Amino acid sequence: MGSPGGRREIQGSILGQVQPHQSTPETETAEFLGEDLQQVEQRLEPAKRAAHNVHKRLQACLQGQSGSDMDKRVKKLPLMALSTTMAESFKELDPDSSMGKALEMSCAIQNQLARILAEFEMTLERDVLQPLNRLSELPAILKHKKSLQKLVSDWNTLKSRLSQAAKNSGSGQGPGGGPGSYGHTATANKVETLKEEEEELKRKVEQCKDEYLADLYHFATKEDSYANYFINLMEIQADYHRKSLSSLDTALAELKENHSQAEPSPSMTAAPFFRVYGVSLGVHLQELGRDIALPIEACVLMLLSEGVKEEGLFRLAAGASVLKRLKQTMASDPRNLQEFCSDPHAVAGALKSYLRELPEPLMTFDLYDDWMKAASLKEPRARLEALQEVCGRLPQENFSNLRYLMKFLARLAEDQEVNKMTPSNIAIVLGPNLLWPPEKEGDQAQLDAASVSSIQVVGVVEALIQNADTLFPGDINFNVSGLFPAPTPQDKVSDRPASEELPAIAVPAPAPAPAPTLAPVPPKESGQNILKIKKGPSWRGSAMEPNDEPGGHDVIPRQLREACAHLRDPDCLLVATDRDPWHPLSDGSRTPGTGSLAAAVETASGRQALVVGKPSPYMFECITEHFSLDPARMLMVGDRLETDILFGHRCGMTTVLTLTGVSRLEEAQAYLAASKHDLVPHYYVESIADLMDGLED
Repeated sequence: MGSPGGRREIQGSILGQVQPHQSTPETETAEFLGEDLQQVEQRLEPAKRAAHNVHKRLQACLQGQSGSDMDKRVKKLPLMALSTTMAESFKELDPDSSMGKALEMSCAIQNQLARILAEFEMTLERDVLQPLNRLSELPAILKHKKSLQKLVSDWNTLKSRLSQAAKNSGSGQGPGGGPGSYGHTATANKVETLKEEEEELKRKVEQCKDEYLADLYHFATKEDSYANYFINLMEIQADYHRKSLSSLDTALAELKENHSQAEPSPSMTAAPFFRVYGVSLGVHLQELGRDIALPIEACVLMLLSEGVKEEGLFRLAAGASVLKRLKQTMASDPRNLQEFCSDPHAVAGALKSYLRELPEPLMTFDLYDDWMKAASLKEPRARLEALQEVCGRLPQENFSNLRYLMKFLARLAEDQEVNKMTPSNIAIVLGPNLLWPPEKEGDQAQLDAASVSSIQVVGVVEALIQNADTLFPGDINFNVSGLFPAPTPQDKVSDRPASEELPAIAVPAPAPAPAPTLAPVPPKESGQNILKIKKGPSWRGSAMEPNDEPGGHDVIPRQLREACAHLRDPDCLLVATDRDPWHPLSDGSRTPGTGSLAAAVETASGRQALVVGKPSPYMFECITEHFSLDPARMLMVGDRLETDILFGHRCGMTTVLTLTGVSRLEEAQAYLAASKHDLVPHYYVESIADLMDGLED
C-alpha cells in the first residue's frame, strides 16, 4: 500500500510534471497563429463592441416602426401626425385667407417630408443596420475561437495524461509489479486508449483550427468593407437631407409667390398688420414705403395735438396695459389711434419703446465713438461743427428720422415753463433710447460703464435739441405722410382708485422738492472728473479721497472751497444721489441730507447738480436699459412723498408709503386735496411689517 508520505511524494511528482504544460487559453491558441493573424485576432473584440453599440444607438434614432412597410411606417411618424393636425385645422379657416392657404401647403409638405423620412429609415435599416447586425458574424468567429481554446486545452491535458501513463508503463509500475504481470498489461492498454483519444482530439483541434483561421482570414479581407457601413450611413443621411431641403425650397418658393400675389381678405384689408416694433429702421421703411417711421410720425402728431404741454412728458410712465394696446393698434390699425390722444404719457411711452426696441439705435452703432468725441469738445463752435459733421455721415433714413424727431423735441422744449421738460430733461429720459454703445462679447466693464455712457449720451442729445435749427435747417411738415388726420381732443381720464381712498382734509401741503435738472455741461469721453454728493464718502473727485467717517454729512468750508475749485472745470460733473433735505435719526433728531449739501455746492459754485437718484427716473431708465422689467409688476415702498412716492409714479410703479419715516398721512391727504396725484401713494402702511402681512393676504 505505501505510506501517506509516499503518496504525497508521488502527487508532488505528478504535479511537477503537469505544471510545465499549463498555460492560458489565449497563449494555447496563439501557438497556431502567425504574427499577422494575432494582430487580426486582437481587433475582433473591439470591432464587435463597436458594431453592437452603434447598431443599438442608431436603432434608437428611428422614428418609425422598425420592419414595417411604407404605409404603416409613415402613419407612425410624428411628422405625419403634424400633417394630420394641420389638415384638420385649415378646414376651419377661410380657404381663401393667407393663413388658410399657408396652412394647407404646410400640411402637404409635412406629409411629403414624412414619406421622405420613412424612405430614409427603410434604406438605413437595409444598408446600414442589417449589415451592422451581421457584423455579428463576429460572434461566430468568437465561437470558433472559444471552441478551439477548449479543444487545445483538452488536448494538452490528454497529452499530459498520456505522457504520465507511458512513463508508468515503461517503469513497470502498476499492480503485480512485473513486465508480464496483469498490471503491466492493463497499463499498456490504457496507454493505447489514451493514444487513440489523443489522435482523435488532435484531429478535432486541426479541424477547428482550420475553421478559425479561415474566419480570421475572412475578417481580415472584409475589414475595409465594414468601414463602408459608416460611409453608407452618411451618404444616406446626406441624400435624406438633400431631398428634404429640395422639397422645402420648392414649397417655400411657391408659398411665398402665392402669398405675395394673393388678394387680401376683407378683414385684412380693413386691418393690415405691419411689422413695426423690434425690426430695423430700413426694413420697416421699405416694407411700408415710408420716409419717417410709423411710430415716430404717429406719436409726434398725437403729442402735438394734445401732449406738448403735459407736465413730465416722456418722464412719467404710462400704464402697461394701455401701452401694450397702443403698440398693437400701431401695428394693426394705425388710422384709428385717436382714442389714445387723451393719454399723452402712453403715446410718449410708445415712442420711447419703439426707439429702444430698434435692433440698432437711431444714431447708429458705427458713429457712437464719433458722437462721443464731438460732444467732448470744449469750444462751442468746434463742438457744433463736429456734431454737424457726424450728422452728415448718418445713413439717409436715419438722418431723416433723427431730424424729424429733433425738430419735434425742440418744439416740445419751447413749452418747458409748462411741461417742465427742458432740453436737458428731455435728453435724460430719451438719450439712452437714441444712442447706446454696441455690445462687446466678454467686455466685463461694459455694464459698469453704463451710467457714465448714459451721461455722455445725454450731453450729445441735449446739444442736438438745443441746436436743432442749425443742425437740421429748414421747416418741417410733421404730417409728412398725410396718413393721420388731426386727432379729436378728448377729456383726459385719470384712473387712481387706490389713491382716491385717502380722505381729503384741509391741511396745508408742504412744498414738494424741486425737479432735478441737468446743467448743460458737455461731458468728456473718458477720464472725466465726477464730483459726487451722496450718503457715505463726503466728496469724491480726481484729487480728493473719501472721508473715513461713515455719516458723510460733515462738509466743512475747506471741502466746499475744494469742491468749487473742481467745478470751475466745465468738464467736471456735479452729481447728487437725491434731493432729500434732511434724514431722521434714531433719537428723533435730524441730520442734513444730500439735498442740503447739493444746494450749498450749487449756490457756491453756480453749477447745477445732476440728480441721478429719486425722484428722477434716470436711475430707473439705466436699469431698464439693460434688464427687462415691467414697472406694472413692481412695488415702490418708501417713507418720503417728495422722493420715493414721486419716483414710483414717474416710473409707472405701484407706490406704498410707510409711516415709520419722514412723511405723514396728513401730508398725503393734503396733496390729494391739491390734485397733486404724483405725490399721493396708492397705499399706505403703518410699518414694513404690515406690508408683509398685506402681501401674504
